[in-house]
Amino acid sequence: MSYPRYEYLQPGVPTETVTMRMTGKEVVLPKFDRPVTAAENFKRAAQRDKPYWVPNPITDMQSHHPTDHISEFRHVMGSTVDKRFVDWFGADWTYVVSAGGPMLTPGITVMDDITLWQKSVKFPDLENWDFETEAGDFMSNTYDPEKALCMDIGIGCTERMVSLMGGYTESMLALAEEPEACQDFFEAFIDFEIAHFDKLRAFYPMDMLTYHDDWGNEKDTFFSPAMFENLILPPTKRFFDYVKSKGVEIEFHNCGNINRFLPYIADLGPAFLQIQRRVIDFPAVKESYGNCFGFCGYIEGLEMGADDPPKEKLVQMVSHTVDVLGKGGGLYMNMWLKNPESIWYAYNELYAYSSELYAKERNAAI
Repeated sequence: MSYPRYEYLQPGVPTETVTMRMTGKEVVLPKFDRPVTAAENFKRAAQRDKPYWVPNPITDMQSHHPTDHISEFRHVMGSTVDKRFVDWFGADWTYVVSAGGPMLTPGITVMDDITLWQKSVKFPDLENWDFETEAGDFMSNTYDPEKALCMDIGIGCTERMVSLMGGYTESMLALAEEPEACQDFFEAFIDFEIAHFDKLRAFYPMDMLTYHDDWGNEKDTFFSPAMFENLILPPTKRFFDYVKSKGVEIEFHNCGNINRFLPYIADLGPAFLQIQRRVIDFPAVKESYGNCFGFCGYIEGLEMGADDPPKEKLVQMVSHTVDVLGKGGGLYMNMWLKNPESIWYAYNELYAYSSELYAKERNAAI
C-alpha cells in the first residue's frame, strides 16, 4: 500500500495544528486517518510488536512533568538570565544561560562524606507533596487518551549522588574508596524511586517513564565495568524490573560514550534509549541490539541546530533513518527542524514511509 505525500498546505488536505514540544510554536501538519490510536501504536513500537508507523512526539505523545517531582527545574528552563535554585533533595543548582541548562552551584554540598549519608540526606516525604491536585487538573483538562502519556522521574542513582556531593570528582572518589556506603545509598535511593513511581502511577495512566543516569563523558565511561557491575547495575535493574512489571514502558536517558555498557543495558531491557548520537553509532547498535531495546532517534545525518536541508534531501534522510533504525519497531523519532514547511514534509514522509515499511513487514509475517 502506498501512502500520500502532500505538498505544503495543499488545498483539500485535512490538517491539524500541533504545538512543538521544545519551542512551544504551533505548526500545521497533514492529518492522516490512522488505523489505531497513537497510544496503541506507541505501545506496539515500544514492544517491537508490529507497529503501524514510527511514532513522533509532536502528534503521538503527551509529556507531563509534575511540579512536585521535578521541583524548580521546569521553572528555570529557558530563562534568559542565570538563576539559582534548590531541588527537593536540597541540592543547589544554577541555571546557566550560556550552557543551556542547570549546573551544580560550585562549592556547595549536601553530603561531604558518603559514609554519613543517612545523617546528611533527607529524602523527600512523598506524603507532603500534593500530587493529587495537579493530577486532577491535568486529567480533567489536558490528558488525551488517544496519545501515549510519557512522564519523567528525574535523575537516577549516580546523578543523585553527584548532585548531593557537589560534583563528579567527589562522587567518583566515593565509589572507589567507600563502595559499601555507596551501595547502601543507591539501594535506599531506589526504594525512594519505586515509591515515587508508585505515587505517580496512582494518579496518572502513564505509558512510559523516563529515567536519567549519565554514565560517561564523550571519551569513555566514568567507572569500570567491575565497579558498574557491583554498585550501579543491581539497583538500576531492580528499578527497571519493577517499572516494567507494572506494565509501564521505560526509557533510559544516558549521556556519554557508554558503548562498553551496552550489553548490560540490553539486559536491563528499556523500551527506548536516549543516548548521544555523536559518540555512539546508532545503526551499528541497532544491528547488534535491535531486539533488546529501541531508540529515541533524530534524523540520521542531520546535525542538531543545523539549517533545514532542502525538501528532497530531507525526505531522503527521514526514510533512511526509518530504514536503519526503525525496522521491526523500536523507534520513535524527533524532528527538531526550524521551518514549519520542513516539519510538514518530515512528518508526512515519516508517517507515509514507515507505514509502508511496516505494512510489508506485517504481510511478510503472515
